[in-house]
Amino acid sequence: MIRSATLNDAASICNIYNYYIKNTVVTFEEETVSVETMQQRIREITAKHHWLVYEENGVILAYAYAGEWKSRCAYRFSLEVTIYGAHDMPKRSGIAHKLYDALLENLDNTIHSVIAVIALPNEASIGLHEKLGFKQVAHFKEVGFKQNKWIDVGNWQKML
Repeated sequence: MIRSATLNDAASICNIYNYYIKNTVVTFEEETVSVETMQQRIREITAKHHWLVYEENGVILAYAYAGEWKSRCAYRFSLEVTIYGAHDMPKRSGIAHKLYDALLENLDNTIHSVIAVIALPNEASIGLHEKLGFKQVAHFKEVGFKQNKWIDVGNWQKML
C-alpha cells in the first residue's frame, strides 16, 4: 500500500535511513537521525510537497519524497526527489518503481522538472531513475568525503 507519510512513521523511516548513514556512502549524512529530527523533516516536506511510504503488512519497506531543489524563488518549478528502501527489501520487487510513480503523479501540475542526486557509483539507483525517464545532466567529482574516501555525485533530471 502506498500512502502519505505521517509523523508516526518517523521511527520506521529512521530505521531505513539510518542504515544507509551508518553503512554506505549513498547519503552524505554521517550521524544517525533521531525520530524527533525525522518528524521535523516530515513536517517541513509535507507542508508544501509529498512524502509517501510503501507499507506492506504494517511494515514500511520504502519511502520517497519531493522537496525544494534550491531555495531561490525562481527554482520553485523544480523539485529534488529522494527514495530509500529498506536495505533487506527484495531487489527488483517493483516497489521503488511503484512508489516513485505515485510520487511523480501526485506532484503539483506547476512542477516542470524533478532532479535526483545520486552518490556514485550506484548502479541500482541509476537504473531505477533511468527506467523512469530521468537523464543524467551532471557529474561532480569528489564533492563528498565519507568512510575515508572521496565520493562523486551525479544529477539525474526528468522534465514533466
